[in-house]
Amino acid sequence: MLDMVISARRRDLGGFEVGRVLPFMQRRMVGPFIFFDHMGPVDLPPHVPRSTDVRPHPHIGLSTVTYLFDGEIMHRDSTGARQAIRPGAVNWMTAGSGISHSERFDGPIRETGGRMHGIQAWVALPETFEETDPSFIHHGAEELPVFGETGVSARLIAGEAFGLANSVTTHSPLFYLHVELDAGARIGVPTGYPERAAYVVRGRIEADGHPYEAGQMLVFAGGTDPILRALEPTTVMLLGGEPLGPRHIWWNFVSSRKGRIEQAKADWQAGRIRLPLDDDREFIPLPEGPKPSPEPMS
Repeated sequence: MLDMVISARRRDLGGFEVGRVLPFMQRRMVGPFIFFDHMGPVDLPPHVPRSTDVRPHPHIGLSTVTYLFDGEIMHRDSTGARQAIRPGAVNWMTAGSGISHSERFDGPIRETGGRMHGIQAWVALPETFEETDPSFIHHGAEELPVFGETGVSARLIAGEAFGLANSVTTHSPLFYLHVELDAGARIGVPTGYPERAAYVVRGRIEADGHPYEAGQMLVFAGGTDPILRALEPTTVMLLGGEPLGPRHIWWNFVSSRKGRIEQAKADWQAGRIRLPLDDDREFIPLPEGPKPSPEPMS
């Protein structure tokens, strides 16, 4: 049933930890999902330092979605979008031909501190959409379809699953769900997609007779019908979709073409990618080195 299990690699970013799950050396993508980071949970102290913010940085060839369980982040980007990201909402930014954005703790959490916990994911774009115009859309938690049964509560973040769909614009077939399970509750994994995975955010689950814990992503083999059973109160993200083919990733750039990555590097260095309209006084410079890690909180 399982193709592999990927454990999050924890790293301290100076104020909070993230667990990097994708990309993984033996598994670069699951469907179109090419980047998956688990942020926190962390309790930020009052007067969060501005060094904890993520300054403006660029992207091409992907869409980003930051999904929060706790906390608040202020998003600004070069399309002019300015949006507070809050728990349960979808904020879907399509970079396409090029965008820059920042994430800052500009809300009440700056002064009071508080818990931050969420998932940052990147969804690669099909080749026909890699150069689409950049855009940003927001959907509040109340706009997203939810479903449940005894011991199970789930929200469809994007795509189609379990007979549900929502108005979040995607560019290829996929599914992305937030699921809460009581101890002993069960849920299947959406069918109809060649690549599927489940990430355990908190708690523990059993699959195919084996237990798995928080920080592990289960990647399922094709043609199987896995059932997940919660061994205790558990939060799980279900994700997957149609594969897009190989992608190159360098820092915050994703493309089917190596040459396009080189062009993006030159464009950022030369200032040809605009900065966010009301956050243009600083930015993250192009890193040195052959293959820097992607920026977190992207």
